[in-house]
Formats: sequence, structure tokens, C-alpha cells
Amino acid sequence: MACRELVELVTDYLEDALSRRDRRRFEAHLAGCPHCTLYLEQFRETIALTGTLREEDISPAAREELLAHFAEWRNARAWRGVRADELDER
Repeated sequence: MACRELVELVTDYLEDALSRRDRRRFEAHLAGCPHCTLYLEQFRETIALTGTLREEDISPAAREELLAHFAEWRNARAWRGVRADELDER
């Protein structure tokens, strides 16, 4: 697994939404990559610090912008060959 792929899968990893195969690949990469290990820890820290953020705390404009970015990300993954139904299964 390349670093870029790990970055794309970090949310699925933390949500325990990866297949067993992908989880093994993810963890094998972490075992040999201090940069990705640090990235994962920073991601966990961000989640811990923002864990109290509620939907109503986000302005409607910011919510729409975030949803647009997520849609772009999802479409980019689909364009690279990841089917939409596979994304929904994760």
C-alpha cells in the first residue's frame, strides 16, 4: 500500500469499515512507515479535539461546502475505479 492510499483510507480504518484484507495492508504499511503512523496519530488527535462538534455548530454555508468537498472526493474515487456501491459498503 502506498502512503497516498493509506491517507485515502484512514477514515474507513478508524471507523472499522475496511475489509480484513485492506486492514491488514493498512497496518502492514503503518508498521514500516513512520510518516503515516504520525499522520494517523494526528488524525486521531483531531478527532479527539473536535469530538464535541455538533451539526448545529456548523454554519449552513460551511456545511454545504463540506458536503461539496466530500462529493468531489467520492466522485474522484469512483472515477479511479472504485465503484459507488463499494464505497457504500465501507
